[in-house]
Amino acid sequence: MKKLIILVMAIVFAGLSLFAGSPGQDHSVYEVQKPDKVLKKLKEESDNLLKSAQKKREAHEKTLKEEKNKKKKEKKRFWMDFSNVKVPASPDVFQSSFHFSPVPQYYTGTCWSFSTTSYMESEIYRLHQKKIKLSEMYTVYWEYVEKVRRFVREYGHSLVDEGSEADAIPAIWRRYGIVPEAAYPGYANGKNEFNHLLLMKELKGYLDYVKKLDMWDETEILAHTRTILNKYLGVPPTSFQYEGKDHTPVTFLTDACGLNMDDYLEFTSFEYMPFWQKGEYKVPDNWRHAKDAHNVPLTTWYSILNKAMKNGFTIAIGGDVSEPGYRGTFDAGVVPDFDIPEKLINQDSREMRFYNRTSTDDHGIHMVGWTHFDGHDWYLIKDSSRSARKGKFEGYMFYREDYVKLKMLDFMINKSAVDPKILKQFEEKGTPPRPAKK
Repeated sequence: MKKLIILVMAIVFAGLSLFAGSPGQDHSVYEVQKPDKVLKKLKEESDNLLKSAQKKREAHEKTLKEEKNKKKKEKKRFWMDFSNVKVPASPDVFQSSFHFSPVPQYYTGTCWSFSTTSYMESEIYRLHQKKIKLSEMYTVYWEYVEKVRRFVREYGHSLVDEGSEADAIPAIWRRYGIVPEAAYPGYANGKNEFNHLLLMKELKGYLDYVKKLDMWDETEILAHTRTILNKYLGVPPTSFQYEGKDHTPVTFLTDACGLNMDDYLEFTSFEYMPFWQKGEYKVPDNWRHAKDAHNVPLTTWYSILNKAMKNGFTIAIGGDVSEPGYRGTFDAGVVPDFDIPEKLINQDSREMRFYNRTSTDDHGIHMVGWTHFDGHDWYLIKDSSRSARKGKFEGYMFYREDYVKLKMLDFMINKSAVDPKILKQFEEKGTPPRPAKK
């Protein structure tokens, strides 16, 4: 009986379901959303207020920018008045040695390569009477690689920037050789003017990323560094032809250029390290922390330079170019007596300026000639900077002897230009007593 009742109830419910139809399922639909008029009005009011505030801010910033630009244009710089300064008439009055015409470095901080490459070109001619125009950017390329290598090994505590010293050329050429300019001009994307702004931005950005994430895989980092350098400078050649002969960069240095990198010495004159000993030239651009600068008293330092220039050598030299007596528009660098009278320039006045950083390692140049004019020794300077193109003789400057003594800080020279007696003092043990001050 119970089973019969259950069966009847099932039949009744089934019938009711058939009569009422199948139970419906939920479905979704897309409808165009109608904006709320009140909220829309409030948002438009807010947007208009923001736009009004933005326009006022932009107008104010435009005014500030215009005022800043006006002040910048009207800004005056403290200069020496050159109206009474007697300057050599032209580069032609100098006793000068062979050098190629000045090459502009444009928007780069690689004066060290332009000046020292030019110096080595003059050395090739002096030694072998061969005129070979070398690539500045080949050395720059490998210098960046070596800077990054040290950056990795020092876990980010080594400078990677555009500057360097003249000793970078021997250091790089010993390892990587050198190539003629035709084999590696160092331009990318069809450009013919050097511009390293984006190169340095990308390289430094990458190294910041490396340091932030603590990634110190030297092989990987150098590979990516070279990818960046290849993009902006081009891929350096591993082999090439020169005058019908096959060369690698290393064979080109030894066979075509005929240069021995061990023949070149650096000289400084600082009181912070002992005289007649080799030490570290303590400036940021000496990122290698090389300790092979030959340190001598100022009188000896200047006599080496002066004698070499009179005897037909040239010199790669560097120092400060930010003084009021340094005027590109007048092609000259002198020390005004309102700074310090020439007769008072000595070891201490030079040292004080280095110590208080009014003499800094700004710029590398190539000293290519000498003359005696108006009671002074003057030096002809081949310069890759823009300031040297403001005067009558593009790419040349004339430095008076007082400027060299006070503001030039170090130079590279072939050891054959140095009196053997001077070099012998560095071979002897101990330090000779410092000469008494006059």
